[in-house]
Amino acid sequence: MAQTSTSILSDKDHIADKSGTIISFTKTGTEYKISSSDTATVSFGTYSQYDLITVSGSANNNGTFTVKSVSSSNDYIIVEEEVTTETADGSTIVTLDNTGFVSAKFQGDGYYSQPDGVHTVSYKVNTTLTGSIKMQGSLATTPTEDDWFDIAGTTFTTDQSTTISSANFTGNFVWVRAKATGVTAGTITEILLNK
Repeated sequence: MAQTSTSILSDKDHIADKSGTIISFTKTGTEYKISSSDTATVSFGTYSQYDLITVSGSANNNGTFTVKSVSSSNDYIIVEEEVTTETADGSTIVTLDNTGFVSAKFQGDGYYSQPDGVHTVSYKVNTTLTGSIKMQGSLATTPTEDDWFDIAGTTFTTDQSTTISSANFTGNFVWVRAKATGVTAGTITEILLNK
């Protein structure tokens, strides 16, 4: 099979923190929701699927969550990870910090039963980006968040002077994706995958 180059993420910016006393958490079956009762104060409209949100100040839900979807009214997000039901009390400040994001999943060599498993990734960032980017793989045909693992040798930690980095990795991964963590500012211009 001929090698193909795919853009797996482009123009992804850090989003400013959101804080308020009107943020609630709801678990309904397997749907996990973080909501705001006042979108003038806290609107979720700037978030998008695959953003990583770190919650602090909550009684039961401090941790990092992956955005699954955003409501059209911008008053709630559905997340991949389980939340504990918790109602806003009007006085406790809960903060949501956009600490990174993952890309959509893309087929790896294992998806096509290719024997070599050779992949190359190229990261392009602006000079204001702070944080790390790495590749993750999965051997599951329909992966959940628990099925992803970090691929050794693919981490690029920004130093605000290097704007392009690349890495080669080998493995018969069914799916691969990029994951950015510890992001506090800046933009990922593009991540290219060659397989």
